[in-house]
Amino acid sequence: MFPIRDHNPSESTPYVTYALIAINVIVYLYGLVALTDDATLNRFYYDYAMIPARINAGENYPSLVTSIFMHAGFMHLAGNMLFLWIFGDNMEEEMGPIPFLAFYLLSGVGADLAQYASGPMSQVATVGASGAIAGVMGGYLLMFPKAKVDILLILIVFFKIFPVPSWIMLGLWFLLQLVGGVGADPNGGGVAYWAHAGGFIIGFVLTLPMWLKRGAAGYWDATDGHPPHPDAQYRFQKSSIPVVKRR
Repeated sequence: MFPIRDHNPSESTPYVTYALIAINVIVYLYGLVALTDDATLNRFYYDYAMIPARINAGENYPSLVTSIFMHAGFMHLAGNMLFLWIFGDNMEEEMGPIPFLAFYLLSGVGADLAQYASGPMSQVATVGASGAIAGVMGGYLLMFPKAKVDILLILIVFFKIFPVPSWIMLGLWFLLQLVGGVGADPNGGGVAYWAHAGGFIIGFVLTLPMWLKRGAAGYWDATDGHPPHPDAQYRFQKSSIPVVKRR
């Protein structure tokens, strides 16, 4: 189950969101082309990924930023960029391009620090934009709790698209990160659950001043938790391709 789009169209071009997606893709492609042997790849991760033990030793603080633009594989990249594309444009429109960029980077750094705190002596490299994007999701939840998000549900051979309020989708996602983090070994590989949860909380907190300036609960009352413009409407139509029955 994962989101494929929201019903919250932005009314301006999200240049920073597009630029962040482009940078992440370029860095990934660079890795495919230039990092062709294990020694070069390992050195790249050592220099630019966030390794908690190095941070704990007072080394390589820039990796708290550079790691945000690295990904471990195509599906890792594609999933993160899908989430950024869905939720980033609206937060950029609400904040403005430069404040949104600062917000994104701060969420990413905070997410890395949350992962570091879960295992300061870990030698496992942390990479990915998901912590920064989790911050975007946390801010989105605060600003648009009732915005509709289309979810694709896949159960073996059955699949269906249906809309849910963002608070349900984002709330469940955040809960899964907390549950996963409790059972995760910080010295083992896998999903950086605490980076996700930490980024989400930081993004939520960083969005609070904007939410309060707009009236806090009064803003929700004025918009009923929906975007301050009409929802996008998507029609789900049956395919015109004829079905051929088996004999």
